[in-house]
Amino acid sequence: MGYVSEIRKYVGHRPIIHAAASVIVENSRGQILLQKRADNGTWSYCGGAVELFEKVEDTAARELLEETGLTAESLELFGVFSGAEQHYTYPNGDEVSTIDIVYICRKYSGEMKMQPEEVMELKFFDIDRILLNCRINLRFAGSDSHRTGSGDCVSFVTAGKIDCAAVFDICFIVGERYVDNI
Repeated sequence: MGYVSEIRKYVGHRPIIHAAASVIVENSRGQILLQKRADNGTWSYCGGAVELFEKVEDTAARELLEETGLTAESLELFGVFSGAEQHYTYPNGDEVSTIDIVYICRKYSGEMKMQPEEVMELKFFDIDRILLNCRINLRFAGSDSHRTGSGDCVSFVTAGKIDCAAVFDICFIVGERYVDNI
């Protein structure tokens, strides 16, 4: 049983601070790997809770392996995200205020194999398919500039919803080049 499960015994569904590590996998064609989550049916990148005394890099690599079957050969720190926009309520009612340490992984090995308890589908997407018609608030690394794209979140070709929090983070990769085309 993990740390968060232990805490939930005492606090129930009330909000807790949730340290997480996530991985944005980019393949050689510049596509981003997303997973369709089993708990809420949204598309997101891989990630999960940091366990007691675990290094966040180890969490990121562990979650990537568990959820996708891929082994991270190298991880590059992408950013740390926190604040009101990182509030999330799970389908079971548990609330978290997540501090998400996000990595980019461009060097990986193994064959994709999803974890059926948590993942319904794994697929690489072109970045323009991810961002299509999605309202996003963009913050660029190292600056205070913000831009907002307009439109509603739409599904991919396959049925489902886009996890806009994931899209928000992924948008940093393409930066100004893409924002001007929204």
